[in-house]
Amino acid sequence: MSEAKDNNGRGSWLTFRPEIKVLDCTIRDGGLMNDHRFTDELVRKVYRTCVAAGVDYMELGYKNSKDQFPKADFGPWKHCDEEDMRRIVGDNDTDLKLSAIADAEKSDYKTDILPKDQSVLDLIRVATYIHQVPVALDMIQDAHEKGYETTVNIMAVSTVHENDLQEALELLAASPVDTIYLVDSFGSFYTEEVKELTKRYLKACKATGKQVGIHTHNNQQLAYANTIEAVVNGANQLDATMAGLGRGAGNCPLELLIGFLKNPKYRLRPILECVENDIEPLRGSMHWGFDLTYMLTGLLNQHPRAAMSHLGKDEKDRDSIVKFYDEVMDV
Repeated sequence: MSEAKDNNGRGSWLTFRPEIKVLDCTIRDGGLMNDHRFTDELVRKVYRTCVAAGVDYMELGYKNSKDQFPKADFGPWKHCDEEDMRRIVGDNDTDLKLSAIADAEKSDYKTDILPKDQSVLDLIRVATYIHQVPVALDMIQDAHEKGYETTVNIMAVSTVHENDLQEALELLAASPVDTIYLVDSFGSFYTEEVKELTKRYLKACKATGKQVGIHTHNNQQLAYANTIEAVVNGANQLDATMAGLGRGAGNCPLELLIGFLKNPKYRLRPILECVENDIEPLRGSMHWGFDLTYMLTGLLNQHPRAAMSHLGKDEKDRDSIVKFYDEVMDV
């Protein structure tokens, strides 16, 4: 991604912004499609691919409550216990930093997130809805005091009142958090909206020097385009997944993003190899990516749960796409 400008204000393709960081959340976001039951072999392959590709961060999964999400009902990446992570990465003697995300009101963060010097993790990410921001602020403070880098994802921002968003941004900008993420939870944003929101987040962060990140979903096949729009307008922390693997319509594909960025530290070939050999074969058992049902929930600015329920039925039991359209339009 360029930092030089030509006479039209566009970036030159011959330089790059070294401050841009890429976070792979293949295992974390993809785990929402299989209850986080990835094999150790697959998680290890994604980890080694991120190392080989020069990716900056890899998100292993969630740090969520075992009371609310019993271990018997989920794979290990719902909780990211230290022994599970170290079984994959050892002491992570690499340049790749490791992350886990914790949901506000769904995480026993004070006890389950260990001090940084006792963990293989480098970054704790907090996911919050707008009404949970007070909890998120405490989670950020807790992780910061334990020695971690921190980020916060404000979810479902497409449904948030403008004044509430502004207040949340001001509170978060004054906190110890390192990066505030713009999140297109429902894949409903168009590039014009991403442009204006990125500028708004950057303005809120300017005084305290926070970074702005972007996390997109592909309901309208705009995850990649919207990520690039945020980059062009100043976002420096970028989420992506291999082959777009993620909840519902999936995310910005990592291979597209790495192909766009011009930093020579990033290498595309290892990602293509992992996508071909390890990620694409999962489509036989996991359904993700653009689909007409996900398109409709994106157009309507709705959570994709209705589309996921529709697609979770046996094909013979599914209603037609037209009937699904009629049903969601009546909601």
